[in-house]
Amino acid sequence: MTEAIAEDIRRLEEQERLLRFTSFGPADAWALGNRVREVALARGAGVAIDISLRDRTLFHVALPGTTTDNAEWIRRKRNTVLRLWSASYLVGRRLALSGRDQVEARNLSYADFATHGGSFPLFVAELGCVGAVTVSGVPERIDHAIVADAMASFLNIDLGDARLPE
Repeated sequence: MTEAIAEDIRRLEEQERLLRFTSFGPADAWALGNRVREVALARGAGVAIDISLRDRTLFHVALPGTTTDNAEWIRRKRNTVLRLWSASYLVGRRLALSGRDQVEARNLSYADFATHGGSFPLFVAELGCVGAVTVSGVPERIDHAIVADAMASFLNIDLGDARLPE
């Protein structure tokens, strides 16, 4: 079990290294949001999708099958990314490996943070993490895969063995 978690962590860290932008603005958010939507629809995933900078939402859509609760999950996952500059799933896998919970290890309240898969940092060269791409609605590993695969497609990057097996 620990070896599988450690392998996930390696893959997720590689995804964060690869999936970076040279610039990012509203037009990019619209195009990327639509790509995430296409990936979700192709997989039959009823998800809500959000792309936000630190100070504003640039793209948000709720596909059939979602509920109002998905917006709350998005908020909490996005908060984790914006605070730690790391994918919410990577944070969760690191916690699982350590055997500690998010409050004990990182002082992340359950009311405002979620360390479940589905939110990925928007890293921009020379700026760092400027926002997050977040999905909520299916199991966390699939939420994460939808975002990572869509970002890789958008950036024309082959994730190779950094791709998580579902």
